[in-house]
Order: sequence, then structure tokens, then C-alpha cells
Amino acid sequence: MAETRDVVELILQDHRKMEELFRLMRSVEADRAAALREFSDLLIAHALAEEAKVYPALKRYKKIDDEGVEHGEEEHEEGNKALLALLEVDEVGSQEWDERLEDLVQAVTHHADEEERTILNGARENVAMERREELGEAFVEERERQLKESCGAVDNVRRIVSS
Repeated sequence: MAETRDVVELILQDHRKMEELFRLMRSVEADRAAALREFSDLLIAHALAEEAKVYPALKRYKKIDDEGVEHGEEEHEEGNKALLALLEVDEVGSQEWDERLEDLVQAVTHHADEEERTILNGARENVAMERREELGEAFVEERERQLKESCGAVDNVRRIVSS
């Protein structure tokens, strides 16, 4: 992927990576447990970075819908709950695992689609590139910090969901 600092493009790149990891988690030929670990870290780091660095900044723009941003935060919570349910399944590839995976795919895909259509399009249209690049740098810095702390570990996801 092209190197970019634009927060909109960075978020879109994460969404595409999540879709790729969904394909791996669905594939009986892939290391599904490894794909889940990578997905869990990415989802949690991505959401925490958006909520800490991107969403608060976007709320300051009059033409970006505050309700859309708040709804995005609610959908992060739904995704986190679906992730925890999958992480707590004992047997990768079991019927329960597959069902929880589809719940997770549905929650995250729904959120990504809405976020791309509302929040990200609003940012693209109303936020200057220089500011989007500043937000992109803050987003990446926070996401990387979270990733280094193994933010997707089941105990941390449990803590996030219960808080």
C-alpha cells in the first residue's frame, strides 16, 4: 500500500486489512487462530486510536455529524463485544466459533461501511489535507502504542468490554 499520512486513507487501509483477516479466519486452509490474534490486536488498536485521536478532532467540524461520530463509538463497543465472544470460544473452527466469527464480521463490516460513508467522507470533504495528515500521524502513533501493549489479548478485551 502507498505510504500516506492522510487519516482517512489510513483508516481505510485498516478496514481493508480487517477484511483480509476475515477471509483468513473463514478459511480452513489458513492459520485461523493466528489470523484472529492479528485481527484482535488491529481492531482494538484501531478503535482506541480513532476514539482518542480522530473522533474528538472531527467533532469540532460543523459539517461532520456529531451523532455519526458518537454512533461510531457505540459500534466500536458492539464490535468489541462480538470479538470477545469469539476470543472466548475454546475450539477454533467449531460450529460455535464459526457462528461467533460471523457475528463479528457483521458488526465490524456494518461499522466500517457506515464510518466510510458518513464520517470519512465528511472528513474528506470538510477537513484540509494538512489537518488530516496531522490526525493521521496521531492516529498511527496511538495505534502503534496500543499494538505494542498487546491490546487485543483476551484479558484486555474483557476489560474494555466491561468498562
